[in-house]
Amino acid sequence: MRRGFNVIERDADGYFVASVPNLAGCHTQAKSLDELMERIREAITFCLEGDLIKLTFLRA
Repeated sequence: MRRGFNVIERDADGYFVASVPNLAGCHTQAKSLDELMERIREAITFCLEGDLIKLTFLRA
């Protein structure tokens, strides 16, 4: 499965903003593209862990 994210824009304060459309609420921002890549990976991990917790709760 291929997962992607979109760099939406660079805002007025100079931050880059990224989101993962396939994961609700999964987005982040950073001053540099390198930092953005690190942060979006962390955000993806947190979103996937949250989805796993929800699935576990619903199955119980």
